[in-house]
Amino acid sequence: MKQTPIKLGPLALLLAVISICLTTLAILTFTTARADLRLAEKYADTVTTRYALEAEGQAFLAEVSRDGFPGPADEDGVFRAALERDGTTLRIGLTADGKIVSWRQDKEWTQETVIGDLWAGF
Repeated sequence: MKQTPIKLGPLALLLAVISICLTTLAILTFTTARADLRLAEKYADTVTTRYALEAEGQAFLAEVSRDGFPGPADEDGVFRAALERDGTTLRIGLTADGKIVSWRQDKEWTQETVIGDLWAGF
Protein backbone atom coordinates (compact mmCIF):
# COMPACT_ATOMS: atom_id res chain seq x y z
CA MET A 1 0.00 0.00 0.00
CA LYS A 2 1.24 3.35 -0.97
CA GLN A 3 1.03 6.17 1.60
CA THR A 4 0.59 9.73 0.45
CA PRO A 5 2.30 12.40 2.56
CA ILE A 6 0.05 14.81 4.44
CA LYS A 7 0.61 18.41 3.42
CA LEU A 8 0.56 20.65 6.49
CA GLY A 9 1.16 23.98 4.74
CA PRO A 10 -2.45 25.20 4.50
CA LEU A 11 -3.33 23.73 7.90
CA ALA A 12 -0.36 25.43 9.56
CA LEU A 13 -1.31 28.73 7.93
CA LEU A 14 -4.91 28.37 9.16
CA LEU A 15 -3.77 27.59 12.71
CA ALA A 16 -1.42 30.60 12.67
CA VAL A 17 -4.24 32.92 11.58
CA ILE A 18 -6.57 31.48 14.22
CA SER A 19 -3.97 31.91 16.98
CA ILE A 20 -3.31 35.52 15.93
CA CYS A 21 -7.05 36.25 15.96
CA LEU A 22 -7.51 34.68 19.39
CA THR A 23 -4.53 36.57 20.79
CA THR A 24 -5.87 39.85 19.44
CA LEU A 25 -9.31 39.18 20.92
CA ALA A 26 -7.77 38.25 24.28
CA ILE A 27 -5.79 41.52 24.40
CA LEU A 28 -8.88 43.55 23.47
CA THR A 29 -10.93 41.76 26.13
CA PHE A 30 -8.31 42.45 28.78
CA THR A 31 -7.97 46.15 27.95
CA THR A 32 -11.75 46.59 27.80
CA ALA A 33 -12.15 44.91 31.19
CA ARG A 34 -9.50 47.18 32.73
CA ALA A 35 -11.17 50.27 31.26
CA ASP A 36 -14.55 49.10 32.60
CA LEU A 37 -13.00 48.59 36.04
CA ARG A 38 -11.53 52.11 36.07
CA LEU A 39 -14.85 53.59 34.99
CA ALA A 40 -16.75 51.58 37.63
CA GLU A 41 -14.35 52.75 40.35
CA LYS A 42 -14.73 56.37 39.26
CA TYR A 43 -18.53 56.01 39.24
CA ALA A 44 -18.43 54.38 42.70
CA ASP A 45 -16.44 57.33 44.06
CA THR A 46 -18.90 59.79 42.53
CA VAL A 47 -21.93 57.96 43.94
CA THR A 48 -20.29 57.69 47.37
CA THR A 49 -19.65 61.43 47.41
CA ARG A 50 -23.18 62.24 46.25
CA TYR A 51 -24.81 60.06 48.91
CA ALA A 52 -22.51 61.43 51.61
CA LEU A 53 -23.58 64.95 50.64
CA GLU A 54 -27.22 63.89 50.67
CA ALA A 55 -26.74 62.53 54.21
CA GLU A 56 -25.05 65.78 55.30
CA GLY A 57 -27.91 67.74 53.75
CA GLN A 58 -30.48 65.70 55.66
CA ALA A 59 -28.51 66.24 58.89
CA PHE A 60 -28.44 69.97 58.10
CA LEU A 61 -32.23 69.99 57.66
CA ALA A 62 -32.66 68.20 60.99
CA GLU A 63 -30.39 70.75 62.66
CA VAL A 64 -32.32 73.66 61.12
CA SER A 65 -35.66 72.22 62.23
CA ARG A 66 -34.27 71.76 65.75
CA ASP A 67 -32.18 74.94 66.22
CA GLY A 68 -33.51 77.36 63.61
CA PHE A 69 -31.83 78.99 60.65
CA PRO A 70 -28.08 79.59 60.98
CA GLY A 71 -27.92 82.96 59.28
CA PRO A 72 -29.85 85.76 57.59
CA ALA A 73 -32.07 85.28 54.58
CA ASP A 74 -31.25 86.77 51.19
CA GLU A 75 -33.36 89.40 49.39
CA ASP A 76 -35.87 86.71 48.30
CA GLY A 77 -36.42 85.56 51.89
CA VAL A 78 -34.57 82.31 51.26
CA PHE A 79 -32.01 80.92 53.67
CA ARG A 80 -29.12 79.39 51.74
CA ALA A 81 -26.45 76.90 52.73
CA ALA A 82 -23.67 75.17 50.83
CA LEU A 83 -22.06 71.88 51.83
CA GLU A 84 -18.86 70.77 50.07
CA ARG A 85 -17.11 67.41 49.80
CA ASP A 86 -14.40 66.28 47.35
CA GLY A 87 -15.07 69.11 44.92
CA THR A 88 -18.85 68.55 44.86
CA THR A 89 -21.10 71.19 46.41
CA LEU A 90 -24.66 70.71 47.68
CA ARG A 91 -26.57 74.01 47.65
CA ILE A 92 -29.70 74.14 49.79
CA GLY A 93 -32.32 76.89 49.86
CA LEU A 94 -35.03 77.04 52.55
CA THR A 95 -37.92 79.45 53.09
CA ALA A 96 -38.81 80.85 56.49
CA ASP A 97 -41.55 78.24 56.92
CA GLY A 98 -39.05 75.40 56.27
CA LYS A 99 -39.95 74.53 52.70
CA ILE A 100 -37.09 73.45 50.45
CA VAL A 101 -36.92 75.69 47.38
CA SER A 102 -33.60 74.42 46.03
CA TRP A 103 -31.51 71.29 46.49
CA ARG A 104 -28.76 71.09 43.91
CA GLN A 105 -25.44 69.32 43.63
CA ASP A 106 -22.72 70.91 41.50
CA LYS A 107 -19.22 69.87 40.61
CA GLU A 108 -16.64 72.15 39.06
CA TRP A 109 -15.52 70.76 35.71
CA THR A 110 -12.27 71.63 34.01
CA GLN A 111 -11.45 70.43 30.55
CA GLU A 112 -8.31 68.34 30.20
CA THR A 113 -6.02 70.01 27.70
CA VAL A 114 -3.62 67.08 27.32
CA ILE A 115 -5.01 63.68 26.35
CA GLY A 116 -2.26 61.11 26.59
CA ASP A 117 0.36 61.10 23.85
CA LEU A 118 -1.86 62.28 21.03
CA TRP A 119 -0.38 64.31 18.24
CA ALA A 120 -1.18 68.00 18.61
CA GLY A 121 -1.48 68.52 14.87
CA PHE A 122 1.33 70.96 14.28
